[in-house]
Amino acid sequence: MEIRLVDLNADLGEEVTDDAALLAVVTSANVACGYHAGTPAIMRAVCEEAAGLGVSIGAQVSYADRENFGRVELDVAAAVLREQVADQVGTLSDIAVSCGVTVRYVKPHGALYHRVVHDEEQAAAVLEGSGELPVLGLPGGLLLALAAGAGRAVLHEGFPDRAYLEDGRLVPRTEPGAVLTDAATIAARAVELASQETPELHSLCVHGDTPGAVAHAHAVRRSLEAAGFGLRGL
Repeated sequence: MEIRLVDLNADLGEEVTDDAALLAVVTSANVACGYHAGTPAIMRAVCEEAAGLGVSIGAQVSYADRENFGRVELDVAAAVLREQVADQVGTLSDIAVSCGVTVRYVKPHGALYHRVVHDEEQAAAVLEGSGELPVLGLPGGLLLALAAGAGRAVLHEGFPDRAYLEDGRLVPRTEPGAVLTDAATIAARAVELASQETPELHSLCVHGDTPGAVAHAHAVRRSLEAAGFGLRGL
C-alpha cells in the first residue's frame, strides 16, 4: 500500500520559541523575514540548522509591524506590499543560498495570512512580490485560487492547534478556544486533518509561539507516523 505523505511545518526565527528543538521535529520551517520578527543573524542560524537536518525552508512574509507581531490587519497599498514581500523573500533567499539551501515556498504570516484569504488586491501583491515560489495557505482562499490560476504550485495547509469556523477559516485568536493547548487533542486533530480527502492537505502547522510548541510538534509527529503517514518537507 502506498504511504501517504504529509509535511509538518512550524513558524521559526520569531525570537519566541526553541528553534533548534522544533527543527529536530518538523520537516519544513517558515522563517520570519524581519518584518514581524527575526533578524538576518537569526535567519542565518535557522537556515544553517535546517540545512544540516534536511528541513525545507519557506519565506514567512508579513506586514511591516514588529510592534504587533504582524497580527493586526493593515491597509497597505498593493505596490508597497508587493515590494515589502519581494524584500522579505529576497533577504531570506540570499541568506539561504549562502547556507547551501533555497527557499522552497512562501507563506504569509498572521494578519496578512487571513487578509489574503478574501482580499484580492493584497493577495495579488503577495503573489507578485514572491516570484514563482509555490504558495502555502488556507484552502478555499483567494490567495491560493489566484496562485493556481497563474500556474503557481499551490499547497494546502491545516492547523491542528487551532479551532475552525464552519466556513473553513480559523477562529480569531480573540475568541475563546481559538488556540488549542492540549497535546493529545492537537495530535488527534492532526491525524484527522491529514486523513481528510477534500481538500487534501499537503502540510500541517504547529505554531512555534504557542507555549508547549515543541511537545505539541512531537505529539503530532508521533501520531501521524503511528497512523501510517510518512513525513516529507515541502
